[in-house]
Amino acid sequence: MNIYEFLPIRLLVEAAYTVVTTISSFLEPLTGGFSAALAVIVLTILVRAVLIPVGVSQVKAGITRKRLAPKISALQTKYKKQPELMQQKLMELYKEENASPFAGCLPVLAQTPVLMAVYGLFIHSTISGHANELLGHTLFGLPLNTSFFKLLGAGDLTGTAITVYLALVVLIAVVAGFSRRLLTPAAPEKTPAATPSATRSGSDAPTMPDLSGVMKTLSFMPFLTAIFALFVPLAAALYLATTTTWTLCERLVLNRVLGANEPQPATNTRVAG
Repeated sequence: MNIYEFLPIRLLVEAAYTVVTTISSFLEPLTGGFSAALAVIVLTILVRAVLIPVGVSQVKAGITRKRLAPKISALQTKYKKQPELMQQKLMELYKEENASPFAGCLPVLAQTPVLMAVYGLFIHSTISGHANELLGHTLFGLPLNTSFFKLLGAGDLTGTAITVYLALVVLIAVVAGFSRRLLTPAAPEKTPAATPSATRSGSDAPTMPDLSGVMKTLSFMPFLTAIFALFVPLAAALYLATTTTWTLCERLVLNRVLGANEPQPATNTRVAG
C-alpha cells in the first residue's frame, strides 16, 4: 500500500502543496528561480515555529529530570535488589513531577509527518488531480525532485551538484556536532530487567521502560540526517538542513530563557519506603 494514499497523509501533502506554491508565487517576483527552494525553507520555519511549545515542554522536562537526578539515584540504590519495584517507584516519581522519559522523542516524532509531506511533494507528478508544478523548479540548476544518489546513478553528477550537496551535508554535520555536544540530555536511568519471578507473578504494577538505548540513538540522529539528505529529493534535504539548524538555535535560546543550564536547587533525596 502506498502510504501517500492514506487519507491523513494525502491531506497533509495537499495542504503542504498549497502552502509551498502560495509562498513560491509570492517570492517569485523577488527571488526568481529560487522561489520554490525558499518556499520550502519558509514552510520549514513556519512548522518549527508552531512546534515551539513542544520544544518548551522538552526543555522543561529536561530541567525536571536534572532536578530529580538525586532522587532517582536514591531509588536505584535503595531498590537495586528489587528491580520490578524500582521501576514502579521511578514511574511514580515521574508521574508525581509531571515529567516524562519520552520527552526527548517528541520533537522528532512531531515533525516526521511534515518531512513525509515535503518528500511527497517532490515525488508525485500530480497532487489533488492537478499537475505538480513544483517539479519544474530548480536550485542552482538542480531539480528539486532529484537526489544526490539519483544523479550519481544516472551519471549526471556535476560540480555544482557536488558543491550544493556538500554544503548541505557539512551544514547538517556541523550543526549535529554542536547539538550533540551542547544539547544532548542525560540518558535516562537504565533499570535492571524484571526478574523471571516478577514476570510470573502477574503483577499489574507499571514498569519503567529502559530508554537508554533510545536516547543514545537519538543523540546520533542529526549525523544520520546528514547521510539521509543524500538519498532524498533536494527539497527534502533543504528541509532537513533548515530544521536541524532551527533545532540547535531554538534549544540554545530556550535553555537560556528557561534557565536549563543553571544549577538546580538541591532536593531531598530521602525516599519513602
